[in-house]
Amino acid sequence: MNKSSDKVIIYQLMTRLFGNKATVNKQYGTIEENGVGKFEDINNVALKAIRDLGATHIWCTGVIEHAVLTDYTKYGIPLDDADVVKGRAGSPYAIKDYYDVDPDLAVDVPHRMEEFEALVSRTHEAGLKVIIDFVPNHVARAYKSDAKPEGVRDLGEQDDTSQAFSPGNNFYYLPGQSFRVPSGYNPLGDYTFPTKDGKFEETPAKVTGNDQFTASPGINEWFETVKLNYGVDILGGRKSYFDPVPDTWIKMRDILIFWAKKSVDGFRCDMAEMVPVEFWGWVIPQVREVNANIIFIAEIYNPDQYRNYIEAGRFDYLYDKVLLYDTLRLLINGQLGTKDIGEIQKRLSGINSNMLHFLENHDEQRIASKFFAGSPWKALPGMVISATIDKGPVMIYFGQEVGEPAYGAEGFQGDDGRTTIFDYWGVAEHQKWMNNGRFDGEMLSEEQKQLRQFYGRLLNIAATNTSITRGEYIDITEFNQRQSNFNEKVHAFLRYYQSEKVLIVTSFNDQEQNVKVEIPHEAAIEIGIEAQARHAVKDILGNEGKLEIENLILNLPVKPYASHIFQIQ
Repeated sequence: MNKSSDKVIIYQLMTRLFGNKATVNKQYGTIEENGVGKFEDINNVALKAIRDLGATHIWCTGVIEHAVLTDYTKYGIPLDDADVVKGRAGSPYAIKDYYDVDPDLAVDVPHRMEEFEALVSRTHEAGLKVIIDFVPNHVARAYKSDAKPEGVRDLGEQDDTSQAFSPGNNFYYLPGQSFRVPSGYNPLGDYTFPTKDGKFEETPAKVTGNDQFTASPGINEWFETVKLNYGVDILGGRKSYFDPVPDTWIKMRDILIFWAKKSVDGFRCDMAEMVPVEFWGWVIPQVREVNANIIFIAEIYNPDQYRNYIEAGRFDYLYDKVLLYDTLRLLINGQLGTKDIGEIQKRLSGINSNMLHFLENHDEQRIASKFFAGSPWKALPGMVISATIDKGPVMIYFGQEVGEPAYGAEGFQGDDGRTTIFDYWGVAEHQKWMNNGRFDGEMLSEEQKQLRQFYGRLLNIAATNTSITRGEYIDITEFNQRQSNFNEKVHAFLRYYQSEKVLIVTSFNDQEQNVKVEIPHEAAIEIGIEAQARHAVKDILGNEGKLEIENLILNLPVKPYASHIFQIQ
């Protein structure tokens, strides 16, 4: 069990899907037909199981109220317009009210915020911390807060809509033009909805969330959202107006502080690089005045901006999607060699510990899907590398640990190897572990139980082994490949801290091989082992057999897609 950790281990769960026990899985099914998970489903038993898996944090995705096609008008929540909502349950990134939680997630809708607060308390009592999304770049087209604190002005409430851009406006406008629903968009397929008529009234039209300055965004754009204005005149050469502090900055700071006061422990900031880095450098220290230990994670895809968002933006952690994830995915699918991993580590020198590693999240295709590896086992060497290569965080997505393949076309998203973020659905393999709310895995196959046990061993090692949580890193892959000790599908590196040292060897080969791993003399000196001595090694990842390093060489039979974490005695 993970007792304490210097390393952040995140278990991401889609809140509306995690606890859903229904198995109907009708395309575009309603909440009554397909069911929905609630805050209360993330109970003490579930939290203990996640904690035992090795997690330190849970990221509850989709907490803040977003546009949905379920009728909550009897609770005073306006009906959303189907023509600007994607799917039946709606995108959790089309925020409808920054000061409220999704009513889908509550057993008692009028007390939905109290149910969320109870989840936060329950999570803390289980020894875990809570991360939620903050979506700063865009909001739902029908954004209107009905839960904002007294005295708070709504977004856009004071905008001068005759101006395409004004530093004081919260939105960007297209004066004289009216928004038009994308041609060909058919919400909910063949199903009807009271607000489905092919129209949405918005005059003047606002600019679409992914910087589309048109009143007629395409069907593949973020047409259900509108862009927030942080004082950058995008069409005016991106000239910035940050003095005086823009009104949007102040409103968004107040929203972050509102949630920080709810005792959340971190924010995963959606599309953070679409918001000026100056805003983050201004706002993050102010939020930390409420909670000095709160963490900020940036979803970011431009490696050239990584250091800027850490240094000027004050982020703790950044997505390492474009470098490590993309490389590992190509490697898993046989399109790259392991040498590229060392090159990434060199490029990220000095900020390695700020990088958040993963092989799955809500945006990416499931490992076991036909669109990725087709098998959860093929990716395990990549998961071992992700979890152990540096001090930075590692994340898994609920269901990953039991090989969820995301079969089926759930609705808006279609059959694409991703678990839907747009529709109500039951996540079949995850539900086997959930076992009708018992969270004991009794419905899993033996193979699935073994897979989950592997993840548990790996994440607990990553969370508690000081070589990994605090230690330095030495790549020995390039050296061994130059010596022809192993091929381009084998990877090896050292992690060490004081007297603790581990050698991590992974293979992406599809056949068993005998591998020679040699520790370079300079690396031996650095980690403090004698070149002429014999050193026993113990595989703490659970593989049996006694081995030893002799004259800095370890001869190792390596099975297909195998991983070894050797504690050097």
